[in-house]
Amino acid sequence: MARPIKETPILYGEDARRFLERMKNPPKETKEERERRVRNYEAAMKMLIK
Repeated sequence: MARPIKETPILYGEDARRFLERMKNPPKETKEERERRVRNYEAAMKMLIK
């Protein structure tokens, strides 16, 4: 049987400020990083299908 999901902790102070700033400005992914991620995904999917 699955365990219940715990409540999400509330952020305060500096932690909350950093979290909000990161949500407003997510890290950018370069074209090369995206291509690599897609290749890895496709390779993993091929392994699962066979």
